Amino acid sequence: MRKIKLTKYEQSIEDALERGEYVPASKEEFDRIVRALGRCRKDAVLNIRINSNDLALIKSKAKKLGLRYQTFIAEYLHKFAHA
Repeated sequence: MRKIKLTKYEQSIEDALERGEYVPASKEEFDRIVRALGRCRKDAVLNIRINSNDLALIKSKAKKLGLRYQTFIAEYLHKFAHA
């Protein structure tokens, strides 16, 4: 079996789980989480043309945050749409 290398953050979550610091969610809470995730589902495609220098800067900023650039753009647009 292949061992998965966890980040420090992921390892801290696993350690807390093993220590019993997390408890199962109630049925109502679980259903609320499922509904919230369903509302966040990305279900549309957007194709745009932008300046290649702008895209390079966006990719650089996303990389610094540890995100994929498309995820970074989607999150930015989401925040802008709800501002």
